[in-house]
Amino acid sequence: MNLTKENQNKAFWILQFLGWGFINCLSLFIMKKISTELIAYSIVFGIFIGIASTSILRWYLKRNIDFESFDVGDFLKIGLAFLVACVLFGSGNYGFGYLYAKFGPSLTEEEIRVFKAYDGFWLQVINALFLVGAWLVTYLVIKLLLKLNRDRIERLELNTNLKQAQLNTLKGQINPHFMFNSLNNIRGLMLEDVEKSREMLTKLSEILRYSLTKNNINSITVEEELEVVDNYIDLSKIQFEERLEFVKDIDPNTLNLNIPPMVIQLLIENAVKHGISNLKTGGRIILSIKPEGELMVIEVRNTGKLQLANNTTQLGLKNIRQRLKLLYSDKASFQLNESAGEVVANIKIPLA
Repeated sequence: MNLTKENQNKAFWILQFLGWGFINCLSLFIMKKISTELIAYSIVFGIFIGIASTSILRWYLKRNIDFESFDVGDFLKIGLAFLVACVLFGSGNYGFGYLYAKFGPSLTEEEIRVFKAYDGFWLQVINALFLVGAWLVTYLVIKLLLKLNRDRIERLELNTNLKQAQLNTLKGQINPHFMFNSLNNIRGLMLEDVEKSREMLTKLSEILRYSLTKNNINSITVEEELEVVDNYIDLSKIQFEERLEFVKDIDPNTLNLNIPPMVIQLLIENAVKHGISNLKTGGRIILSIKPEGELMVIEVRNTGKLQLANNTTQLGLKNIRQRLKLLYSDKASFQLNESAGEVVANIKIPLA
């Protein structure tokens, strides 16, 4: 169950009242010969002091602590805020004891014995170390559990969306328009070069096989991915002929590195479909793969302008982003920009 912020706040205040109410009621009712009036005042002020000091502590933690990523500085801040809350808690109890003893009704011997504890300010602070400390540990554990629950739900949603995107992408890869064009082009090629047409049919079957068998695995080598990219370009060149220029700049050290399957293929297909095919004179696609520090940079440049039509679902681009997030979390990135008459798609993934 994923609680909204409003529900989390409601739950917090309910637990505050129940928790501090239970602690104060328990501590007073186990004592004997205490007047009803003192019990009532003690419970009311005890709840108020407990809620006030810990709510201030919570307010500080929410505004100054990043619960997504703790570091040493955050632990120091928590420790300092905890001590301040203990002093506030102790001061509140000490002040209540002093005021009630001085201005309240006459105390019985048992009540005088109880109020001796309120005479020591630092004794109240030490008492606060246990009570506020227990509250802080409980609060942090709940925050951790809520974070783990949010992460779990996010992963489930991401996996669900990813599976759907993968199915949609699979449908897109077996693109009837691309298949019919390729088959028609190959049929025309048969009249001119039978051997070449056979080669193109083999390449088309390899693309279909790749789409069906590699779509549901998490990694594939760069070299294997480039094979299907070359097949796709060769088939596209039957249609575009000299209008399509394809340039590869591949660092040999990256060929055996793993990447998510169909990532480069989707970028190349996007460059052909939304870039080159819209230009009468055609254009050029440049694929670059190289290591950069601890990252592998995959860049696809194509002649044209970045125009994301409203009638397109952009499933391929969404699929890339979702898979990168699922596999690499925030360690990977994907950007699509226009620069100097070219559309530039840039992917960065960790080498290890």
